[in-house]
Amino acid sequence: MQSQTPIPQHPSFPDMGRFWTLANGLSFSRILLVVPITWFIYRGGPIGPMFGLIGLAIATDFFDGRVARWSHTVSEWGKVLDATADKIAAACVTLALLIRPDEPNLPLWFVLLAINRDIILTIGGLLQTRRLGRFTTSLWSGKIAVSAVALTVVAALVGAGEQVIEACIWATAGIMLYSIVEYAIRFRTIMRLGSAIQLDEDGNVLPVRKPTSTS
Repeated sequence: MQSQTPIPQHPSFPDMGRFWTLANGLSFSRILLVVPITWFIYRGGPIGPMFGLIGLAIATDFFDGRVARWSHTVSEWGKVLDATADKIAAACVTLALLIRPDEPNLPLWFVLLAINRDIILTIGGLLQTRRLGRFTTSLWSGKIAVSAVALTVVAALVGAGEQVIEACIWATAGIMLYSIVEYAIRFRTIMRLGSAIQLDEDGNVLPVRKPTSTS
């Protein structure tokens, strides 16, 4: 009777690596940019500086991962900072569009969905990191959800028509719900199998290879 090899456990979080790198600095700067961007959105402008800062934040999001790969400084800190910056930006910007005196504003249910989704993903991410022993990358559905939220925010900022904004809101809500389901499926697999699973570069779970018989 063959004994089964126990699945390795990871009772602690992984080595985070270097914090102060150029790539991590870009991600951290995006967190700092959230403050003036949120203020400009709440006050309704001025439009030029507001969109200039938004463009700068988008640029940091585009380049931080690429700089990390180019400079060979990919770290767990980078994954955490990148995801944290996106979640803080989404929460602050949508809240500003909820309570600002100008219109059009985002509905309360949409803002709560966006914030609660990020809270759920954060808690689930911490639990699965402890189980897996490393941080996972964002799924494509999550990246698309973030882009959809940004598109909805821009539509509200430029005062797009009511029908356009409503279409953006409902489409984005559907994408966010779909992403929650995808993350929940991955979370369940990770919590069940732990470090026995393998992930591709997009964070998807690869099929577990069964050992071949030598008899």
